Amino acid sequence: MPTERPLGPVMVDVAGLELAPGEREFLAHPLVGGVILFARNYASPGQLRGLTAAIHGVRSPELLIAVDHEGGRVQRFVDGFTRLPPMRALGRLYDRDPALAENLAGAVGVVLASELAAHGVDFSFAPVLDIDFGSSSVIGDRAFHSEPTAVAGLARALVGGLKRVGMGAVGKHFPGHGYVRADSHHEVPVDERDLATIEANDLAPYRALIGAGLAGVMPAHVIYPKVDPRPAGFSRFWLQDILRGRLGFDGVVFSDDLSMEGASVAGGIVERGRAALDAGCDMVLVCNAREAALRLLDGLRSARLDPARAERIRGPRANASAGVAGYRGALGEIARARDEGRLA
Repeated sequence: MPTERPLGPVMVDVAGLELAPGEREFLAHPLVGGVILFARNYASPGQLRGLTAAIHGVRSPELLIAVDHEGGRVQRFVDGFTRLPPMRALGRLYDRDPALAENLAGAVGVVLASELAAHGVDFSFAPVLDIDFGSSSVIGDRAFHSEPTAVAGLARALVGGLKRVGMGAVGKHFPGHGYVRADSHHEVPVDERDLATIEANDLAPYRALIGAGLAGVMPAHVIYPKVDPRPAGFSRFWLQDILRGRLGFDGVVFSDDLSMEGASVAGGIVERGRAALDAGCDMVLVCNAREAALRLLDGLRSARLDPARAERIRGPRANASAGVAGYRGALGEIARARDEGRLA
């Protein structure tokens, strides 16, 4: 029987294709609230459905299951799934035919959500809302476009596709990772722009998407020293004053992976977790670092994830099986665009 326990504020990972000995107990920890999956957790559609069922069966309410499944070079499940285009391909099409590009972005959202939901995955950390300033290799073709209005239009369409299937969307990397060259996985990026410049450019997609029902946001491990000396994910100014206050966001704020180098300025793993939660994150991620995750669980005070926000990000899962015609139609739209060379 699943353990009856509120969801906690920590998202962790699992080692392999099925739950290993001891992982059920690990996932039942009161502070755990979700699991992020990686390519190592996938071998086949049937295997993935078995793994997600086992994770969901650990406790009630069910743990949230997430994945980075954006399309292009960031797509954890490939064989047995539709190969989704990088978002930049939609941006190039937008320059020629904005209406068609937005229609295809919606189709990508339907396919992405339908296939993940059919395999027991609750949501993807997508879409990327970063503006492509041409300097960030880690963002690169993951970004839709260099123009904020194009990013907003395409992202709104993709989120609409996710919502048609009943899946919440998570915009990242707030307030913007596209301007800095450094990769926050390995360095501590510093963006020297002022707040007015960031508001006029990087925040435009968030203003558009929050009004359209964006369910989650992931802040960047980037420092904007002219605004706040702390990285955005550890900054009350960015998360409380700007995101919650000025932009009116009321969904789930997920930290980016606390094991990344960009988070190191906050101290050890327990200090990072406390700082992120104190700043306004609802859930913190610790990936590919089991010992660090265990230290965090031991060192954090008791906390829980807001149940209403958790259900908003999970979405009404029943819709996933109700849109077979819509899914097939979206697949056909993507296939035709590929055949015609429109997604090159």
